[in-house]
Amino acid sequence: MRILIVEDQKKMAAYLRKALRECGHAVDEAHDGDDALRMATMQPYDAIVLDIMLPGRDGLSVLSALRQKKVSTPVLILSARGETSERIEGINLGADDYMAKPFSMEELVVRVNALLRRATGERTNALRVGNLVLSLKTREVMRGERKIELTLREFGLLEYLMRSAGRTVTRAQLLEHVWGHDFDAGTKVAEVYIQRVRKKVDGEKEPQLIRTVLGLGYKMSV
Repeated sequence: MRILIVEDQKKMAAYLRKALRECGHAVDEAHDGDDALRMATMQPYDAIVLDIMLPGRDGLSVLSALRQKKVSTPVLILSARGETSERIEGINLGADDYMAKPFSMEELVVRVNALLRRATGERTNALRVGNLVLSLKTREVMRGERKIELTLREFGLLEYLMRSAGRTVTRAQLLEHVWGHDFDAGTKVAEVYIQRVRKKVDGEKEPQLIRTVLGLGYKMSV
């Protein structure tokens, strides 16, 4: 999934980016409120981690502006102050969760993943398409009784395809959600990874779940 981190402390932003990327998410960064608002309104993010203390426009102002613009992306607020009144204001403005600094990075990752599950309507910790099962908790992938070993990036690509099951996903959407908007769109990396994942998931004798939609992209369906 594609996540925007809004944090003016670049070292902290780097820690957040690393933790979320290790979970297979594509991550972008903004270091001030104006850039955050611009990016969040121009790009389709699945979640936003938003610090309150920012240069220029503060985090609560960014959140308020996003909700006024009808941007419903789930938002997790971060604050060094941890004041109850600030938390209440954030929730009233449309925040979905709140964490006070300092915080456990492990807990933050868990909360972000919970936001993503709620936003996509998931009620379980697994995605299923036919006899293909992807566990979001253990990060294991099974095709029937066969276990499939995937790299981190391959897992992220398969997860995005399974979340989009039944819909055609374009190459641009794959690059945005699996690699992030700053990836060189001129490369063939998406096609290369699709071939790798298809070879591992579909094999030679099993029904094909990952299909190419000529001129459009890819679709996962039974």
